[in-house]
Amino acid sequence: MEAKPPVPPFTRETAIQKIRMAEDAWNTRDPERVVLVYTEDTVWRNRAEFPIGREQVKQFLIRKWNKELNYRLIKELWAFTDNRIGVRFAYECHDASGNWQRSYGNENWEFNSQGFMMRRFASINDVPIKESERKFHWPLGRRPDNHPGLSDLEL
Repeated sequence: MEAKPPVPPFTRETAIQKIRMAEDAWNTRDPERVVLVYTEDTVWRNRAEFPIGREQVKQFLIRKWNKELNYRLIKELWAFTDNRIGVRFAYECHDASGNWQRSYGNENWEFNSQGFMMRRFASINDVPIKESERKFHWPLGRRPDNHPGLSDLEL
């Protein structure tokens, strides 16, 4: 398996780079692309779901993005060590009925020496919002570099 740079041990700069790469990938809403940064035997906790391995993660992401429409995500560094990164995030989306929500959460990531994520543990809270309360305004896909981050938006 080839490396997925940046690889551990992380510095502040490489942790931030790894986080932005993850944010960019998730904002594609492409499960085939997203799963390639995880080990074949990755272990997750996402709310009450516990997918193990790339195939289960891929199926989880397909279900997620089929119901979370117009999904836009921002991630931010919370803390890091040699091979672990703590992330806080928020995303906005709506359901098929047009009901918007903002979801806030924290993720704990652990990487192998080649830079693939072995473990992802996420805790998430959802808050209903009105469309007029949305803060994530960019075309679907990668968040533009000049769009404010979580701290700038006071989230």
